[in-house]
Amino acid sequence: MKVCYFIQTHKNPEQIYRLVNVIKKSSPNSYVLVSHNYNSCYLDSTPLENLSGVKVISNYVRLADFSVVQAYFDAIQWLFDNNIEFDWLINLTGQDYPTQPLSKFEKIFANTSFDGFIEYFEALSPDTPWGSKKGYERYYYDYIHLRDDLPPSKKTIIKIIKKIINNCQQFVRIELAYGLTIGFKSESHPFTEDFVCYGGSYYTNISRKCAEYLKDFTSKRPDVFNHYKKTFIAGESILQSILVNSKLFKLSKNTYRYIDFYNSRYGHPRLLTSEDFTAITKEDVYFARKFDMTQDSKILDLLDERIFAVEATTKN
Repeated sequence: MKVCYFIQTHKNPEQIYRLVNVIKKSSPNSYVLVSHNYNSCYLDSTPLENLSGVKVISNYVRLADFSVVQAYFDAIQWLFDNNIEFDWLINLTGQDYPTQPLSKFEKIFANTSFDGFIEYFEALSPDTPWGSKKGYERYYYDYIHLRDDLPPSKKTIIKIIKKIINNCQQFVRIELAYGLTIGFKSESHPFTEDFVCYGGSYYTNISRKCAEYLKDFTSKRPDVFNHYKKTFIAGESILQSILVNSKLFKLSKNTYRYIDFYNSRYGHPRLLTSEDFTAITKEDVYFARKFDMTQDSKILDLLDERIFAVEATTKN
């Protein structure tokens, strides 16, 4: 049984090196595919590709844009085109980090009857973590991104305009989570009783047959793929909508991840620090995010100690 860790990166090269090295040290047989955004920062791939079973490919993405999802689908295509052996595909970012030995994590996949571990819920259900309004606004509108950054003074004014416009009518939406984005109510969408709009975390653990289904789906249902290109934060819906609606796979909603959205702004998870060590080292957590070693590297030191101390005990 072989696991592929797919890592999308865009900042902090030293943290990327550290993440890849801890993965390869904890799981020597794994394959690591790094998809790096060279528009954001330079990454010297040599130290990584000198490791066995590590490859760096490039992407040019913008946060919350469909290009993030496109890079994921491109990576799946790359894995199959290059005949890379893998049984499970784990989706990460450069700001993720393991919290337990990966041998324990991978044992879950070796012994499971599930085809994937992916959070999902009906996006328009009033019982969703988002509330039905957010799901509708994200995936039933066609969005145009106008600019990445706004000066604080302009952002304050547009926040007021956003509140007025979004609350008084249903045809236009303004989003400020990733710069300025304007949405217009979609005249056509692929969602029906047989193809329900689902939501959930972008960070998933899927089997090879789920990955192959995703690869083939883009050509079989271009209408779905093309619709999501115009939506807002497509990564938190498209995988769920494709896999759950297929009714071909047995899916668990437990992703074994820790992400803290408490008091988050615009849906961005907060940075984790050494003060979060107890919370992120529970038995059912194997990866957590987000970390920034320029803000707190001690937490990564603590996690390394835990990972390799447990591994040494297990080997003995």
